[in-house]
Amino acid sequence: MHKDKDAALVNDCKRGDRRAMSKLVRHYQQPVFNAAYRILGNLDDAADATQTVFLKVFEHISEYDQKFKFFSWVYRIAINESLNQIKKRRSQESLDDGQASPWQGPAEELDTKRVRERVQRALMLLSEDYRTVVVLKHISGCSYQQISEILQIPEKTVKSRLYSARQLLKKALENDQVVSQG
Repeated sequence: MHKDKDAALVNDCKRGDRRAMSKLVRHYQQPVFNAAYRILGNLDDAADATQTVFLKVFEHISEYDQKFKFFSWVYRIAINESLNQIKKRRSQESLDDGQASPWQGPAEELDTKRVRERVQRALMLLSEDYRTVVVLKHISGCSYQQISEILQIPEKTVKSRLYSARQLLKKALENDQVVSQG
């Protein structure tokens, strides 16, 4: 969505226009959900996080500073909410340390699904900082500058984290390949 269009919709939202709110949700819902899913690794948690993100967006719309991109503001809220859910999940972990393996049906034999699962497993091994930059860059398609704005860190730090995250992902995927074949 264009910055001017976002600004007009935000102004309409501030005046209580529900149609403007719906337009913003429709436009940003899928990218927010995708980012939350890649950080959380769970569809239900990602759906909950997405819903909470938009509740927070509209509760705090009056605090939005229009000198920043709306996209960056929404993504920052999404990243923070996803990370908060991870922290909450850690503090509420059950006594069962082992994670039940999901049922594997015939559809999971497809190579693309296996690769996707391997990448998601490897992604979940990364620290939150590394996972976040990978998700924003490679899944959400954000530029270095956008990631810098969303995470409020220097672009150089974004590049450094992304480089380190890629190296760790490569190592995790290589190790997973050995486990899968062995």
